[in-house]
Amino acid sequence: MGEPRLGIIGELMNNSYARARNAFQARNAGDYARLARAQAELGADFLTLNLDGTARISVRSEEMLGFLPEAIRAIQAATDVPLSFDNPSVDYHRVALEHYDRSRSGQPILNSIAASRTRLDEMIELVRRHDTRVVVMASERFAPDGSAQCLRAEDAHAAARQFVEMLVTRAGRKNDEILIDPGLAPVGADTYGLVNIGLDAMRLIRADPDLRGVHLVVGLSNFAWGTPKGVREQLENAYLTLAMEAGLDFALANPEKAPGPLPAEHPVVLRLREALDAGRPREGESQESAGYRQAEAIMAMCTEAAE
Repeated sequence: MGEPRLGIIGELMNNSYARARNAFQARNAGDYARLARAQAELGADFLTLNLDGTARISVRSEEMLGFLPEAIRAIQAATDVPLSFDNPSVDYHRVALEHYDRSRSGQPILNSIAASRTRLDEMIELVRRHDTRVVVMASERFAPDGSAQCLRAEDAHAAARQFVEMLVTRAGRKNDEILIDPGLAPVGADTYGLVNIGLDAMRLIRADPDLRGVHLVVGLSNFAWGTPKGVREQLENAYLTLAMEAGLDFALANPEKAPGPLPAEHPVVLRLREALDAGRPREGESQESAGYRQAEAIMAMCTEAAE
């Protein structure tokens, strides 16, 4: 039996990246085609397309929706790798899926549904009507006043079960068409134990026979955000080692970094494992105290790597 394979959803067509941002500002569909082709040549299994605004660029809804069909046509002319449409807006997904040529690229991904979506029923109907794969944000749960962040692995597992049942019964999805994102916090600022919650949620999901066949996905670049550039890639790949042990099989990531797990005995993996273990509360201890201990261990790792 071979090593588990990590599927990659290429994330470069996102305004968080300068090349995509420049392409959007110029409304240059050819530049999107080049970004798509480059990621496909590096082996990406899916390609994210997100034209939304970021801290660096303000984008109006009509601007996104107006340019979306042209961008999709250019990308699909450049590669047949299927697209993953990433946006909280139902209208974004509606326009994207109406202009996506399934006969050329196969089944797309709708990313994402979550407890906080204001038009959740319409989004689930788009999944059914367009026969898409779908990303579920299990880091959120339904609450009496709307939605809330999952602060226990058991809550994320319960949210995953609720959404899988919803997608199977209302959208006709099979388990292997569903990708569950348990959430991934920046480890350098994670004083709430969120990284461990996500890993523990993966283990619970993988142990649940009703969820057999679902995929697990995280946004990898979130993990090392804010750490020194010289250590980020090793931290990300060390995290992949731990997450794949817990059942992760997809990552939204930059294919140019060649993301992949490090050997289990690699020093960075061992140090990260120790740091995350330090972030688990001891008897009578608060999560905040344990979280600061974890943050100190991560900062020590980064300082040593920079020396």
